[in-house]
Amino acid sequence: MKITVIGAGNVGATAALRIAEKQLAREVVLIDIVEGIPQGKALDMYESGPVALFDTKIKGSNDYSDSADSDIVLITAGLARKPGMSREDLLQKNASIIKEVTSQVMKYSKNPILIMVSNPLDVMTYVARQISGLPEERVIGMAGVLDTARFRSFIAEELHVSMQDINAFVLGGHGDSMVPVVKYTNVAGIPITELMPMEKINAIVERTKNGGIEIVNHLKTGSAFYAPAASAVEMIESIVRDRKRILPCTTCLKGQFGIKDVYCGAPVKLGRGGVEQIMEINLSEDELKALQQSAAIVEKNCRNLDTLLA
Repeated sequence: MKITVIGAGNVGATAALRIAEKQLAREVVLIDIVEGIPQGKALDMYESGPVALFDTKIKGSNDYSDSADSDIVLITAGLARKPGMSREDLLQKNASIIKEVTSQVMKYSKNPILIMVSNPLDVMTYVARQISGLPEERVIGMAGVLDTARFRSFIAEELHVSMQDINAFVLGGHGDSMVPVVKYTNVAGIPITELMPMEKINAIVERTKNGGIEIVNHLKTGSAFYAPAASAVEMIESIVRDRKRILPCTTCLKGQFGIKDVYCGAPVKLGRGGVEQIMEINLSEDELKALQQSAAIVEKNCRNLDTLLA
């Protein structure tokens, strides 16, 4: 496969390197508007191949024509959050960026799978779908994989157990309204409610919701990139290798959970064709209500972009 990464910042560059090291593509193209940055980073990555033991070709470019005939395009371009800034504050500025990026991508690739990382993620996934005209199953957002990784890591830290034994889902929009689903959270099959009190679970849920801004507040001038990149590459690996992993991703719901025509985080089966199935799991009354409220926020933000996307 040929995989293009748009945006040579921390998320994009880290993802490009992980893709190469996992040998998920014959060629990785790293594109950015800043001259020299994608070229320098791509060359540096490529030169690590003899040591990291990969043969993937990595090319940096400022020209979208180099993305021609991409099978998968990972979009990380856009402005990052700063302290005190919500994901929604980025809405209009990043929507304009994603509109232009998607238009350029579609000039050179006929039927790619688009994976969105730029924030506010659910809304930017909607923007990419509207501009690209691609089938809904081929435009996917990364959010839930990242949010679930944070949830799992916090649980592992609290219980002093392996992260690999923790199963969980975080659904809904990628923001303060995300919905960590306690009902489906377990450690090696043991329900989380049997391992810690609800007060502690609720505290971890809240920390998960604020996981991104916690990192922003530490970094001061940047935002998270290692975990977002790893999460995006987990999705890419499931698609490339047709693994059919069940992962929480942003997808267009078509009536599932009582939500229609809204991009929102839900469990999906990811395979070579993108989203092959949306898994409508049974939620508690409170969880379902929270998910629908989260979707309503996403839908409202999408409507605020109707003029831009017209």
